[in-house]
Amino acid sequence: MVAALAITQTIGYGVLYYAFSVFLTPMTRDLRASGTQVAAALTLAVLTTALCAPLVGRRLDHHGGRALMSAGSVLATLAVLGWSQVTSLPQLYGVFVAIGAASAMVLYEPAFAVVISWFDGDERGRANALLALTVVAGFASSVFLPLAGLLTEEYGWRRALLVLAGLYGVTAIPLHALVLRGRPRTATAPAESTRRAALVRAAVRARPFWLLAAAFTAHGGAVATIAVLLVTYLVRLGHPPVFAATVAGLLGVLSVTGRLVSTGLRHRWPAAPVAATIFTLQGLGALLLPLAGTTAPGAIACVLLFGIGFGVGTITLPHLLAERYGTTAYASLSGRIAMFSVADKALAPLGATALAQAAGYGWVMGAVALVCAIAAFALLAYHRL
Repeated sequence: MVAALAITQTIGYGVLYYAFSVFLTPMTRDLRASGTQVAAALTLAVLTTALCAPLVGRRLDHHGGRALMSAGSVLATLAVLGWSQVTSLPQLYGVFVAIGAASAMVLYEPAFAVVISWFDGDERGRANALLALTVVAGFASSVFLPLAGLLTEEYGWRRALLVLAGLYGVTAIPLHALVLRGRPRTATAPAESTRRAALVRAAVRARPFWLLAAAFTAHGGAVATIAVLLVTYLVRLGHPPVFAATVAGLLGVLSVTGRLVSTGLRHRWPAAPVAATIFTLQGLGALLLPLAGTTAPGAIACVLLFGIGFGVGTITLPHLLAERYGTTAYASLSGRIAMFSVADKALAPLGATALAQAAGYGWVMGAVALVCAIAAFALLAYHRL
């Protein structure tokens, strides 16, 4: 089951999100639109995912992941097929609303919910399964950026999308429908539904839940900002574009490294302080970048500091939620946090770009450092409760 989810997550992220950057320039030309107008489709998809997250979470808690993720993979396949046929911006935006809804049904949050449910009571098995899932999916960009580029060069972006839609459909649909499974549930029983609803109400009225929401929303915004603006900022610091892109590419590798390191440290120390320490190091890396980033060694060192925590939030939140609240209402609680954190991942880079234009990139790095510190402080406060 974990292997099936790892495969579908890798292909899902590669097709639904990472390939977009490859198709941006030819789409801009064919649709006779600006890059900003076309890129807005991706922002719209992410915001749609955020809005759908709470509803998807409740559905997962009540009915498990097989039917939901199977339906989501069908919707994703049809949406990518529709993407290949768009001829106007309204059509593109409509397709990406569908992609956003499908993403809420098939990507990390529902996959984590299935894993958490399956390994109920087996903390070590759960940790290893989450690590395996995120490590494999972490290579999605490394695989699908060059694949999309080769397909586009050979066939054009529309036919490339047809190939990617077919690849996703023939893998994700049968894997979700036939392989995906979960623990037997009694979710339809009124007593179980009442207990789950009571647990969610109690959680969202208490401080620990909102400290988790604040920590991972802040951290998600910081990570998204660096992911979007790092290459541009390194070039502005005087580095050649090839060097800037190569250094930024370290973030993908470091995200895997950070997940391995944080999972290993969690065997000896509590997860929240471990993540808080890593978030603090990330803030330090962002804060030092304007000062040390003008040299090649300095830029690499700062990116290494920030990159070590690039994927830590993704793997730490499921652990903390399951540890405190159990698995009964995991997906519902995760969906509520995702509504904030995923939306911030879409909006934070826009705000950072506006700040960079108004005050300079140094202020953006200072803001990233500040929100990393806020995330770390929130996790330490959570740990003390």
